[in-house]
Amino acid sequence: TVTDYATLAEITGWSPDIAPEAINCAAPDTGNMELLDMFATPQQRKQWLEPLLAGEIRSGFAMTEPDVASSDARNIRTSIERDGDDYVINGVKWWTTGAMDERCKILIVMGKTNPEADDHHQQSMILVPIDTPGVKVVRNLTVFGYVDQHGHAEVSFTDVRVPASNLLGKEGEGFALAQARLGPGRVHHCMRAIGMAERALQLMIKRSLTRSPFGKELARQGVIQEWIAKARIDIEQARLLVLKTAWIIDNQGAKAARKEIAAIKVVVPRMAEEIINNAIQAHGGAGVSQDTPLAAMYAGVRTLRIVDGPDEVHIRDIARLELKSYLP
Repeated sequence: TVTDYATLAEITGWSPDIAPEAINCAAPDTGNMELLDMFATPQQRKQWLEPLLAGEIRSGFAMTEPDVASSDARNIRTSIERDGDDYVINGVKWWTTGAMDERCKILIVMGKTNPEADDHHQQSMILVPIDTPGVKVVRNLTVFGYVDQHGHAEVSFTDVRVPASNLLGKEGEGFALAQARLGPGRVHHCMRAIGMAERALQLMIKRSLTRSPFGKELARQGVIQEWIAKARIDIEQARLLVLKTAWIIDNQGAKAARKEIAAIKVVVPRMAEEIINNAIQAHGGAGVSQDTPLAAMYAGVRTLRIVDGPDEVHIRDIARLELKSYLP
């Protein structure tokens, strides 16, 4: 269940670069495996899902584009045009996580199959082997200057031809598939962030017990005590909200949890960012160095406020859903 995995995701957040991959639960593979499990044909499952589950290959997810406001998925321009028994793909994607990994064999690509349809039925998703002619990994994108494990690639697609049988789901279902993938994925991201916040709090407490500026332990300073207390309160509140969200998804489906999914995507990264920032402050120069994981953790959770939609988009969605319950 999503709830079961959420608990595991928090544990992996204590070592976000190693633990998820060690148990074959690293992004974007988890989300891609869930998508294939829900929507793939038997042949697609055998060809791609089974080796992903076995950890034999890796995958990428190509949705975001550099030339449009990708926080609104309806803006995506990459074209997926039917040509006989094939589809031909043209466009540019970036922040394609995992595409720099030499083990990456398959990309799930989102693009337009029918520009004339209504806004939510123009997009589709298609499976593109990364070695298909016309697929070019252009460059790796850094995150706050860090080169992330397995990278975030800019990828161009130029007259890329794949069989029509590579379509994932049906034409026009891309938007629905994206929501099905990103909902549980946000739970995973948030629980990993809670694990990171727990580790940052632990590091801050240990530091405060071993440093005594001006003849007084940091742990006895009022400001540090406030940081520690607030961190514990905020972590517990955030965890309960995420677990509630996971429970709704498990029992009523992701659509019923839309408001809660949006809420955790706002609350948790902000919470973790504040705690990690305070932990950095408590460590002084060591906090921004390579001697602790705090700087890299900060870069990760700050980026999470943009990944899968910026805070502002989710806040707007929460307000709309809340207002809708009061309107006739």
